[in-house]
Amino acid sequence: MIPAPAGNVYLATGVTDMRKSINTLGLLVEEVLELNPVSPHWFVFCNRRRDKLKILQWDTNGFWLHYRRLEKGKFSWPRHPKDTIAMEITARQLRWLLDGLNWQNAVAHQPLSSLKIS
Repeated sequence: MIPAPAGNVYLATGVTDMRKSINTLGLLVEEVLELNPVSPHWFVFCNRRRDKLKILQWDTNGFWLHYRRLEKGKFSWPRHPKDTIAMEITARQLRWLLDGLNWQNAVAHQPLSSLKIS
């Protein structure tokens, strides 16, 4: 299991060639998604068959590249009609995605604040 992200989580909607290396994924983040790859954010990519994911993560002085391949099943991955765009999701939604759940329609309990016990 991977740790929780320190920043935001961005999905690169659409299809990504899983042969891409850290450097090429970093360029994709910078030039296509228009985000900073050297940030606390996580960038998630998926292949055409939706059975492989890569997560690019910057940590202090270098990149981590997490890779997950499903032996059966597919990830519930968003498609964008025109181009690859950055879609921000929560760390909880990422966990649901990795667990194979339909994270786009899941309804979680909302956090409460300023609750008074009477």
